[in-house]
Amino acid sequence: MQRLSNAIRTQRAERAFGVDALCRMLEGYLPDQHVAEVRRAAEFATSVHEGQRRTSGEPYVYHPLAVARTLAEMRMDHTTLMAAILHDVIEDTGVSKESLALGFGEDVAELVDGVSKVTKIEGRTRAEMQAESFRKLLLAMTKDLRVILVKLADRLHNMRTLGHVSHEKRRRVARETLEIYAPIAQRLGINFIRTELEDLAFANLYPKRHGVLQEGVSAQLGDTRKLIREVEQKLSTTLREEGIGASVVGRQKNLFGIYQKMRRKKLKLLKVTDLLGFRVIVSKVDDCYRALGVVHHVYKPVPLEFDDYIANPKANGYQSLHTACVGPMGHKIEVQIRTRDMHHVAESGIAAHWQYKQGAREGHKQPQARAREWVASLFDDFGNASPIDFVENVKVDLFPDEVYVFTPKGEIRRLPRGATPVDFAYAVHSDLGDHCVAARLDGALEPLNSTLANGQTVEIITARHARPNAAWLNFVKTAKARSAIRNYLRQQHEDEAVRLGRRLLEIALRELSVPASVLKDDAKLEPVLAANKLADIEELYAAVGSGQRLAPLVARHFLPKGAAEVQDEGGAAPLAIEGTEGLVLDYARCCHPLPGDEIRGHVSVGRGIVVHRIECKHVKGRPQDWVPLAWSEKVLGDFIAELRIKAYNKRGLLARITAELANAEASIENVQMPDRAGGEAVEMRFIVAVKSRVHLARVVRRIRRIEWIERVWRA
Repeated sequence: MQRLSNAIRTQRAERAFGVDALCRMLEGYLPDQHVAEVRRAAEFATSVHEGQRRTSGEPYVYHPLAVARTLAEMRMDHTTLMAAILHDVIEDTGVSKESLALGFGEDVAELVDGVSKVTKIEGRTRAEMQAESFRKLLLAMTKDLRVILVKLADRLHNMRTLGHVSHEKRRRVARETLEIYAPIAQRLGINFIRTELEDLAFANLYPKRHGVLQEGVSAQLGDTRKLIREVEQKLSTTLREEGIGASVVGRQKNLFGIYQKMRRKKLKLLKVTDLLGFRVIVSKVDDCYRALGVVHHVYKPVPLEFDDYIANPKANGYQSLHTACVGPMGHKIEVQIRTRDMHHVAESGIAAHWQYKQGAREGHKQPQARAREWVASLFDDFGNASPIDFVENVKVDLFPDEVYVFTPKGEIRRLPRGATPVDFAYAVHSDLGDHCVAARLDGALEPLNSTLANGQTVEIITARHARPNAAWLNFVKTAKARSAIRNYLRQQHEDEAVRLGRRLLEIALRELSVPASVLKDDAKLEPVLAANKLADIEELYAAVGSGQRLAPLVARHFLPKGAAEVQDEGGAAPLAIEGTEGLVLDYARCCHPLPGDEIRGHVSVGRGIVVHRIECKHVKGRPQDWVPLAWSEKVLGDFIAELRIKAYNKRGLLARITAELANAEASIENVQMPDRAGGEAVEMRFIVAVKSRVHLARVVRRIRRIEWIERVWRA
């Protein structure tokens, strides 16, 4: 029955979403030769994906065909459609990029390679691999923006079919979509993909919240279709009477947008009134402002809720007039008024170029140019960061809300909502940010952590000797400012670490009667650098100054051979526990080393040298972090050891054991007696203080003489 059900479902999908259905869509806007090329790519994908199936049980090739279908709905060119159909062949079938280039052209091969994930690299975590793949995707975007369109369509179909994967993967993919891909779609102006990605991710990440909110919105609005029809008809009729040709379309606002508003403003659902949105599409820019007057005449406007994104477009090229009004039955409605061209850009963003081949108008840059500038700025600002840091910086940069402020010369600067004068200074120039000390907002002197508001004129006051402050990281909002401040602080920390490390190493050498000139002797320096896996003397100084290496340990590598009493296999002289040249020593609580045990030391930042027994399971890690140790014959004092005792639970057992410990001159630091698992036997854990391994052996012998003892061992 399962096989029959899969076969029926496959036949239905083939008729609705197969190659023939896709080509019928393309015949409406592509020439026949391009449709033939797309069909050839689909036939190739079908052959190489033969036998592969998705988690749902459907043939795998339906996924790339569905991705191409989404792009066909956006009326993308045939090269992008071919890349969409072939987007998984490099990653999942072993077909090389070179083979693709030979069969389908260099452009298609580059697009497919840009979408393909980075292959598995030994030693990298999954988070690092995902971050590296994302960096590779954005790098491919700098060459051809169509790669992100393929990726967004791919992510959209994956989100639509997310119900077939495990709960854990569903949440992980949904979170990644909300944090990265939906904001990218918004940044690039592709609104219809952004809203569906958000709602699908919301439903999968927070299914209970999504269900409750959906029911609450339905209950609050009642018959939504009737209400939307009423507003559409009233606005359309009034606009027509005023001689304005317009189409009015209403909709219920997406649930994730409502959820975000509730969280941002700390509102209950009953307090969220603008659950309905309407778009008024007109022919000319003049008609936008005339239509605004009509809307305000029909429905009373809500004060302070008007935005003019035609005069001040958003960073992604979005243009529209936004207003809020009180609609029928007191329902608050949002109205967006724009031209048809503005609507194309608002819905499709960078894809509008391939749809309509429109040029730049009215002095505004095309969405593609803005997108390229944005991606290029990411690599300019964060290109040297690690993959994970790069992704985090991009997340910070993906702010949907913006404020518009002016420079003293009247230039407009767009910044994320909540931005401060420090963000503004770094947005203008890095040097301005590095040396700012205060700001004038509309002529009034304000502190650097002030929040900027729309329309303010910002003047930055600088001082030649001023430098970035670590406290700025607590209030800056832009990724560029945050990255610049961190880079400066990191560089400053490294410079201080180098200076400190040089001084510490020279002192350690002097205490060993080794001249500081050995630090300039390449023949003596090279083995030390090789032993610590460092490139040059500057890295060695920085490692010592930051606490990653201990100066006395490094200095011992410069001792002449034979100068120390004991040599380990690598040639480094073991240190005695007593008199370790002022080093901070700590004893590991995992294995409790005692005098007489074979031991090694682990170099730990903040704890100095941590002493472990040689057989301890934690004696592993980087070889340069371990140092051989040996007990001095003069070591005195008490050391902690852990004993485990298994015995029959008889009256007076604990008293007998404690008496024997006292007679053996061992003090008890702690005792634990867990509940009995069954029977009469109990297992006890004693933490005792002894002088050495020999002393502990005497303690164990005395305890074993008790008749109720079954077993005694050191943990």
